[in-house]
Amino acid sequence: MKLNYKRTVIIGFAFMSILAFWQLYDQVIPVILEKYFEISTFWTNAIMSVDNILAIFMLPLFGVISDRTNTPLGKRTPYILFGTIFAVILMMALVFFQAGNNLVGFLICLFALLVVMATYRTPTVAYMPDVTEKPLRSKANAVINLVGYIGGIFTTVVMMFLLKSEKADDGSKVYVTSQSFVPVFAVVAAFMLISVLILVLTTKENKLPHPVCENEDEAGKGEKLPKPVKRSLIFLLLSVFMWFMAYNAVTTAFSRYCVEIWQTDLSASSGYLLIATVAAIVAFLPLGFLSSAIGRKRTVLLGILLMAVGYFAAFFITKQTPFMYLIFAVVGIGWAAINVNSYPMAVEMASGSDVGKYTGYYYTFSMAAQIATPLLSGFIIDKLGLGYKILFPYAVIFSLIAFVTMSCVRHGDSKPRKKDSVIENFDVED
Repeated sequence: MKLNYKRTVIIGFAFMSILAFWQLYDQVIPVILEKYFEISTFWTNAIMSVDNILAIFMLPLFGVISDRTNTPLGKRTPYILFGTIFAVILMMALVFFQAGNNLVGFLICLFALLVVMATYRTPTVAYMPDVTEKPLRSKANAVINLVGYIGGIFTTVVMMFLLKSEKADDGSKVYVTSQSFVPVFAVVAAFMLISVLILVLTTKENKLPHPVCENEDEAGKGEKLPKPVKRSLIFLLLSVFMWFMAYNAVTTAFSRYCVEIWQTDLSASSGYLLIATVAAIVAFLPLGFLSSAIGRKRTVLLGILLMAVGYFAAFFITKQTPFMYLIFAVVGIGWAAINVNSYPMAVEMASGSDVGKYTGYYYTFSMAAQIATPLLSGFIIDKLGLGYKILFPYAVIFSLIAFVTMSCVRHGDSKPRKKDSVIENFDVED
């Protein structure tokens, strides 16, 4: 049983397209809202949270709908193809509303764009487990994540060349709002469309094998999960919620932590977070192989421990130091170990007809945490008066809770195949 790397990479092009969009959305839309339309920070943050709120309801819904879809293009491809086409059209309409100083049109178009993006994210992610044998899904997910990050990197490079920035009064860099945002939106939109067209034109979903593995942790198509499997799924989803509570609290508040605790400028945090991202990218494939050797659950537990150790160590750093690069590299590797394996564990418990539904469950819990943790951590930091010093202990606590709940998961693990001979242990699958 060997992973088809070429096919997996091409399937990853759809995820690459999505990450290219979200990188543009996260970096540019707040600047347009706050600096161009002069909307307050509070309302800008509120608008930027709409995608997470939509995701809670729409991702599981379209997971189930795509599970039940049957077209000549397949059950996932129609959503990916037409969703991308509509998203690209709305992206260009959005930037023209911005250029015309039409706030109402901009907000309506932005909402429609977020709805469209939510319709095909779950089908995109569910495509890989549809056509990949269960024991190979962690390795395949590592490949998908690696390809996906290329989309984010592409958008970052495009913004570096096509958008001019200037220093704000607080020392941070902001994009010059008098410039045209049309070129950067057009290039990213073209990248998204080309990526998806490569997938659609080179990979015929209906002609791909849809493997059914033996000894699956499932009740069968359309049947309820056995109670032990359902219990494992609940503990896994709780774990997803807990580690996102930890990680997103840090990534959301770390720039302000640098200002308040280390008394540095706002840009100080970007280098450390970049190191975490780079470490994760480098670790994706090795961690995919590691999970094949020791199992997904153990790899996830190792990742949680690495993150907890990183957060714990960061708490004792009282000033800016190069040692923080090592700490964030450890956190990034831990985060990669979790992401590579946790999603395959969720869909391992699904039947072939329910992969989209379980993908929706997974993202519902992760998105719910991303909504809750800025509010809860902000309340503790601000309203309870504990200050930003509490940020890393907060992350440690939720990481340890995630470790406990993950320890209770008994299903969804990969079962490494016993080698027929000693020499086979040195075989590299391709």
